[in-house]
Amino acid sequence: MLVDEARAVSRLVSDGAAEAEQLRRLPAATVTALAEAGLFTMCLPTAYGGPQEGPLGLVDATIELARADGAAGWCAGIASTTSSLAAFLDPDVARTVFESPAVASGGVFAPNGVGEFVDGAHRVTGRWQWGSGTQHADWIVGGFRAGDGTQRVGFFRADQVIFHDTWHTSGLRGTGSLDFSVDDAEVHEDYACIVGSPPRVDEPTARFPNFTLLALGVSAAALGIARRALDELVELAGGKRPQYSTRTLADSPFTQIECSRSEARWRSAAAYLRDEVDRAWQSAVAGGHVSVDQRVAIRLAAAHAVTESVAVTTTAWQLAGGTAVYDTSALGRCLRDVNVVTQHIMVAPKLHETLGKHLLGAEFNPAMI
Repeated sequence: MLVDEARAVSRLVSDGAAEAEQLRRLPAATVTALAEAGLFTMCLPTAYGGPQEGPLGLVDATIELARADGAAGWCAGIASTTSSLAAFLDPDVARTVFESPAVASGGVFAPNGVGEFVDGAHRVTGRWQWGSGTQHADWIVGGFRAGDGTQRVGFFRADQVIFHDTWHTSGLRGTGSLDFSVDDAEVHEDYACIVGSPPRVDEPTARFPNFTLLALGVSAAALGIARRALDELVELAGGKRPQYSTRTLADSPFTQIECSRSEARWRSAAAYLRDEVDRAWQSAVAGGHVSVDQRVAIRLAAAHAVTESVAVTTTAWQLAGGTAVYDTSALGRCLRDVNVVTQHIMVAPKLHETLGKHLLGAEFNPAMI
């Protein structure tokens, strides 16, 4: 199972977290471990060698990885949701791009590029932000507007991409989510998916909308970070005696109450997310599509998971006292990382406006749900 693979590499991932912060990208050892475990291609269609666990496998494995290091969980989730795009490629092209489950991919769907069609290929120029994990990716995707008026997502080889040192941030530093660009890069027609086109393979994972999968990877990373924060608090509380106190943090009634409440909040948020994902997955397995109602339900659960993760992590950080404010504190890193998660468009607070429209029966555009 994917979650078992994640647990098997979690010690190595955790040991590399401080180096990731310093490098502002994942260390080579972490990248190799994730690639060899197939944790960059958790959403790759089974037709091309992907796993058969569906989105729950993505959620559980990403939580486990982010528990070890938020940046590693984030990058694995982003790469895996990008791998789902293989379903929209010509089968021969998909097998070329994803020649094995160890291939890492990443990029941005936003149509920030412009392409001109010349002799069977698009000549694309553009620049994108938030390129998580792109520096270690074999293939990098970027959305662009083609000359025929269609919106496409092109697959660029790593050697076609220019990276810009923009990733100086408060949190998720190890994700390497810097800007990247291409200048007149050639993308063959078969390597440029038309946004909104039907998948080329018929299997349950291909019936899950890409944005739904992306939201799951992002929210699972938040849950993993919050889980780590609670773990760190429990470990710290047994031995720390706050100044002017003869009791440990674990012996404090206030700590006990808040720890219990936080545990309940975390478990509830995780269970809510998994329940909505499972409902939709059963529909996909039965041969149907994931309905708008189901997509909204998942996105609501994902956004809620991030909100609760921030609350849980903040409580753990506050209960830890002055110990947590230092850069060397894993709790401090958790607090910084989980707050950056809230800024992702898939789970940002403004999403509730769109979800609320649907729940109230008002008109809304479900394209990004």
